[in-house]
Amino acid sequence: MRIGKLYNKYKDYVLFNKNILISGIFAFFAGAIFTQFFSEFSSDSLSNSIVTLILEYCVYIPIFSYLFYLDNKSRYVDKETGKKNYNEIRTDIKKLIAAFAISETIYSVSKVVLHYQLLSLGFIEPYQTSMIASIIAWIIFLLVINLSIKAVHLFKSK
Repeated sequence: MRIGKLYNKYKDYVLFNKNILISGIFAFFAGAIFTQFFSEFSSDSLSNSIVTLILEYCVYIPIFSYLFYLDNKSRYVDKETGKKNYNEIRTDIKKLIAAFAISETIYSVSKVVLHYQLLSLGFIEPYQTSMIASIIAWIIFLLVINLSIKAVHLFKSK
């Protein structure tokens, strides 16, 4: 019974992190495959790191957005009228942008620096460099994004 209460209290955070992890897994593997492919055509480690990061965002953002919408669409509907509350939607979008701006900047810098450094060393395969850099950057990102969504009060306390 305690686990159920704990889950209900933090349900929004659990779903938020689930969405991040699912979309992140897709981006993770897309990045690993792409960085290996890119390395066959160019030995420029910095270009590989940056282009892989861009591809990861092209995969991550749409998936996360869709999953977040699915989990939260009922929050934006007025229960009495059944109409969408566009003010609440705009407010949450601003909060999401604020939280993600900080955490994604930290993720992007750490991912590119780690990816570049590992590629430059040249002792592991390019796909492995992408995976190692992503895992380390994701750990940092998850800490920062959770602190950020708490700071901007994205979810109302229950």
